[in-house]
Amino acid sequence: MNDAIRAAEAAEKVRRVQESLCPDMVVRLKGIDWFAWITAGGSNEVLLAAETGVAEVVITPEGAFVVTNEIEARRLAEEQLPEGFELRVLPWAYPSQIDVLLRELAHGLPVCSDRPDDGEHELPVPLLSAKLVLAPAEVQRYRSVGLLAAQAMTEVLTHAQPEWSERQLAGAGARALLSRGLAPALILAAGERRGTLYRHPLPTDEPLGRHAMLVFCARGFGLYANLTRFVAFGPLTDEEKERHRLVREIEARALTLSRPNEQLNEIYRELSYAYAGFGFGEAIHEHHQGGTTGYLSREAIAGPESREVLQAGMAVAWNPSLPGAKIEDTFLITKTGLLNLTLDPVWPSAPVAGIERPLVWQG
Repeated sequence: MNDAIRAAEAAEKVRRVQESLCPDMVVRLKGIDWFAWITAGGSNEVLLAAETGVAEVVITPEGAFVVTNEIEARRLAEEQLPEGFELRVLPWAYPSQIDVLLRELAHGLPVCSDRPDDGEHELPVPLLSAKLVLAPAEVQRYRSVGLLAAQAMTEVLTHAQPEWSERQLAGAGARALLSRGLAPALILAAGERRGTLYRHPLPTDEPLGRHAMLVFCARGFGLYANLTRFVAFGPLTDEEKERHRLVREIEARALTLSRPNEQLNEIYRELSYAYAGFGFGEAIHEHHQGGTTGYLSREAIAGPESREVLQAGMAVAWNPSLPGAKIEDTFLITKTGLLNLTLDPVWPSAPVAGIERPLVWQG
């Protein structure tokens, strides 16, 4: 990333927080998602599965501060933080000192946080909304993350063998992502038998068999690229082909409505109609259908009670599924249509409702 562009992006976000999104408040951001957003792609993670990291950002009317301990300070300053953040370093052995520091920084102002402690407030709605709408520099980073994740997927599935275990497939996926600088936040892998049984198949030692599914939630610069692909090591049956065709058709209903001013619950309702129209009315209850994405793998999951409204600059990832068939890519909503962020041109595809969608790779 260009250091000057990144510093300018972070400075603009800090300015917006101070002047319009949270005026006369102190903002405390602890989550890995929020740290990446405010620092324009920086990371405070060490433990991959954690929601919060080893540093937090505190924004006051006077400035923006990164609070961390003496173990992490140098690395964060040299490798993760753009210019414009003042580092405050605490001794790792005395974590309670953060309370003293926060009182010093807050000067009696109310504190809001993504994960509020006692006496703190939830983040205001304008700030929550700001994270969902991506700026041009964020979109460029997202395009890079999406392409790398898609290329990693292609690399793995084009080399997979039917005698591999699900864990071997998942391990190859993790290696392909990590070698490209992406965190394998989630990898699901299922062979012929388990892929028809479970929507979230954590990998086992079972051999893949005739076909396999691989799912990535890959994180880079804090942004999630979510995608699903299938490989077949021989001809699919007519029933298997039909189920893959149907999930493409069902997904097309959601993609068609993925545009500014549409509400998530309306898209969920359209998906439920699509399932029922193809004779699988109960399938929508067997797995969530996806929703908005970005700095979380799912910022909001679409459901009958979802009131979130889509805007240009938001990202979505839908994942309709039937037993043994599923589809998923990460798309950016623009004013002129959808941009597939996880498209690898090498992967075979076919147009559905005017959008190229992935087919099963014939290995």
